[in-house]
Amino acid sequence: VQLVESGGGLVQAGGSLKLSCTVSGFDSDDYAVGWFRPAPGKEYEGVACIRYTDGNTFYANSAKGRFTISTDTAGNSVHLEMNNLKPEDTGSYVCVTSIGSQVFGDQFRPLSAISYKFWGQGTQVAVSS
Repeated sequence: VQLVESGGGLVQAGGSLKLSCTVSGFDSDDYAVGWFRPAPGKEYEGVACIRYTDGNTFYANSAKGRFTISTDTAGNSVHLEMNNLKPEDTGSYVCVTSIGSQVFGDQFRPLSAISYKFWGQGTQVAVSS
C-alpha cells in the first residue's frame, strides 16, 4: 500500500491550501482515508476522514467549517481543502488509510491513529501570523 501526499506549503493566516493524497497498492472498495497532524499532548490527532464506500466524512472540532475532505471520481485520490488557516494549523499533515470491513465496525474510530495501519510520509503546512 502506498500513500503519496502533496500540496503543502507556506501561507498567511486566513489563507487556503489544498492537500492531496494518492492511494494505491490494494484492491478493495472498503477503505477509509484520513489526514492526521501532530498535536500537543499526543503524537498525532485526526483532522478529517472519509470512508470511500459510503462517502461518510468525519472532522475534528478544530476542522469543522474550515476543512473539507473529498475523493475524486476515480477514487484513488483524497483531497483536504483547508480554508481560513490559522497558525495553530501548522504541522506535517500525514495521509493514512485503513482497508477492509473493519472501517464499518463498532471499534473503528475514524479520527484515532490506532485505526490506521498505513501511513504516508507527510506534507508540511506552515501558516504565518
